[in-house]
Amino acid sequence: MSLFWVMIPQLAEIQEQMASSKKVIMREEWEKRLNHIRIRKEEMNKLVMNFLVTEGYAEAVAKFRMETGTEPDMDVAMIMDRMAVKEAVQCGNVEDAIEKVNDLNPEILDTNPELFFHLQQQRLIELIRNEKIEEALEFAQEELAPRGEENQSFLEELERTVSLLVFKDVSNCPVRELLDISQRLKTANEVNAAILTSQSHEKDPKLHSLLKMLIWAQNQLDEKATYPRIKDFLKATLENPAV
Repeated sequence: MSLFWVMIPQLAEIQEQMASSKKVIMREEWEKRLNHIRIRKEEMNKLVMNFLVTEGYAEAVAKFRMETGTEPDMDVAMIMDRMAVKEAVQCGNVEDAIEKVNDLNPEILDTNPELFFHLQQQRLIELIRNEKIEEALEFAQEELAPRGEENQSFLEELERTVSLLVFKDVSNCPVRELLDISQRLKTANEVNAAILTSQSHEKDPKLHSLLKMLIWAQNQLDEKATYPRIKDFLKATLENPAV
């Protein structure tokens, strides 16, 4: 993680120094430049804490706070409430999730019709998953169809979802991915982001933005130099430049 942090200012500095022709920077010189950059441990701890808070690891937040003295920018109880909503969606308990969201802040769903539709769509998917066909058809007609009449994209999503009922063997259905756990996770993450926004907190961890900045900086520098770049971001190891 620290390598990501120090790479960005280093890449920016090197890019300014490059001439029009590509320059080859060997590993020894590159690492020497990196070693001259110092990042305060407190800043790294804040980055970690931001990730834990945003992703909702309440227990890890409390433990990291005790170990490092880094204060979270959100109360642990608020994190746990948000995670209760997310976990309800992930378990297929969408009605419970909607109630919990309204308990937190009714304006979240009142002011976000797309999110509310996706939650209702997930309710329909769960009814179909549990083979409650009559209830699914009734729910689609009463709760989702009126919204589809007002919004073309909602109508298309409703039609895709209802098409699950046409196939006895959903493995042959072209939209069978709606029944995958990944669909629950997608909806859960959308709810999580909406709650964070309502609490004046960024939707994504700063680490994600930092990684995007690193990728962008490397792509920019690729045009002007050959240098030890990071290709495997999981291991965050430098690769020797091809000369």
